[in-house]
Amino acid sequence: MDCPRCKSIKHCKAGFAGGRQRHKCKECGCYYTVERKSDVKPTGTKRLALDMYLEGLGFRAISRILKISYGTVYVWVREWGSKVSLPRKEAPIPIVELDEMHTYISQKKTAVRYGLLLIDLENGTSILSVETGQQQQE
Repeated sequence: MDCPRCKSIKHCKAGFAGGRQRHKCKECGCYYTVERKSDVKPTGTKRLALDMYLEGLGFRAISRILKISYGTVYVWVREWGSKVSLPRKEAPIPIVELDEMHTYISQKKTAVRYGLLLIDLENGTSILSVETGQQQQE
């Protein structure tokens, strides 16, 4: 129950604020409450929410599991994203595998689709060409 400003242990009771006991520091005169606010979440909860987001869960799914607002989860992820720098291109990539595009296109049942993805590794640009045709009824 130390003062948050000067870390002194000398304090006295100074009424109530929002239903919580309020204290006044005798050293610096700072008013503070001992109990944590209800809207402040532990850092472990925040870290768990970020881990869940990185594993692919959506904001609303995380909020249902942790029983917090999805807006809060969104703000945490956005704050974390602004602090993290994107990885830089260190060396050229010799091989690129495009199996997910093949899986996506092969699952379509109404039309025949095919595509071609060209990547210029030296310039770091890519061109995607997708064609659609009518499926033949057998």
